[in-house]
Amino acid sequence: MPEKRAIKMLHDRILCEIGDDSGERRSSGGIVIPATAAMGARRLAWSRVVAVGPHARAVEAGDRVLFDPEDKAEVEVHGEVYVVMRERDVHAVAADRLADETTGLYL
Repeated sequence: MPEKRAIKMLHDRILCEIGDDSGERRSSGGIVIPATAAMGARRLAWSRVVAVGPHARAVEAGDRVLFDPEDKAEVEVHGEVYVVMRERDVHAVAADRLADETTGLYL
């Protein structure tokens, strides 16, 4: 059995769990849209941050981030698949700690 080791992210890299948003979804009108349905525009995805590098400024572990899944790099760690990306590849951050900031956008 391989030895488990701790992982430290470097620079502005973040490690995220892959969300289960890739399956079918439901429209606001209640119509089920299968995962195989082609979309005209690229669809961004949400993911939960597991670890961050020391130079990441706006993202913390536990935050949910919005990113383009076509620009992701996947890695397997201890049998789990994660996404590694730079902080600059994150489009938005959703976290309870941001409630006091005046963003004007609530997700």
